[in-house]
Amino acid sequence: MSDTLRLRLVQQASTLDPAENRATLDALAADLDGPSGAVDLVVLPEAFARDFGEAGSDLAPHAETLDGPFACRLRELAEQSGTAWLAGMFEKADDPARPWNTLVLAERGAVTTYRKIHLYDSFGYRESDTISKGALEPCTVDIGGFPLGLMTCYDLRFPELARALSRAGAEAIVVPAAWVAGDLKVEHWRTLLRARAIENTVWVVGVGQPGPRYTGHTIVVAPDGEVVVEAGTEPAVLDATLDREAVADVRRTNPSLTNRRL
Repeated sequence: MSDTLRLRLVQQASTLDPAENRATLDALAADLDGPSGAVDLVVLPEAFARDFGEAGSDLAPHAETLDGPFACRLRELAEQSGTAWLAGMFEKADDPARPWNTLVLAERGAVTTYRKIHLYDSFGYRESDTISKGALEPCTVDIGGFPLGLMTCYDLRFPELARALSRAGAEAIVVPAAWVAGDLKVEHWRTLLRARAIENTVWVVGVGQPGPRYTGHTIVVAPDGEVVVEAGTEPAVLDATLDREAVADVRRTNPSLTNRRL
C-alpha cells in the first residue's frame, strides 16, 4: 500500500452552467504537472457539476446519470492524467423529482460513487425537499493503496459515520462540501473537522465552495488534530501530502480506537 497521498484541493465556486464547470475541470487538468509536481487525487467541492441555485430550487432538471457529461469528463481526465478526481454532482434517482447528491471518484479504470446519507434539513433549510437520501452504506476506497472514506458536507455533523469509515479501514476522510455561510458556521466547520480527525485518529480533508454564499476554509487536519493547511474564504488551490505513518504514530501514542468500549 502507498505510504503517501498527494492532494490538490480546489476551493472553487460552481456555477449554474454545467458546461462552464466542466471547462474548469479541463483548466485544472492542464496544470496537474505544474510547479507543485505530480498529484494523486484532485478534490473539488460538493455540487460542482452545477450549483444548488436559489434555496429550494427544483434540481431534477439538472440531474445527470453516471454516464452523463460530468461523470464521463471525470473519467476521461482520470484516464488521461493518471490522477484520480473527486467532485460532487446531482444524479438521477429512483424518485425522478428528487435526485441524489452524489460524489463521483474517478480513477484510471474505476469509478466509485457515494450518495449523501444525511440531508441538510437544518438552519431553516430542507434539502430533503429536493434531494433523495442515499442508502446507509459508508463508502471507503483505496487510491493507490491509500485507504479513504467519503462524506459530504452535512454528514460531518454525525460522528457515527466517521467512526464507521475508520472502522472500515479509512486512514483519511475526505469531505467535499458547500457549507453555507452564517453565524458560527466557520467555527462549526473547523471544530467538527478537527473533532472527526482527533476522535478517529485519521487525516480529515474538508474542501468547500468559497464565499460569500459558502464558508470556504478548505482545510487539512492531521490525525492529532493539527491544522496542516487552510484556505480563507476566497477561491484557492491548495496542495497537501497525507502520510500513513502519521496515522500509525498517533495511534501508538493515543490508542483510543483500541480502548473504546461501546
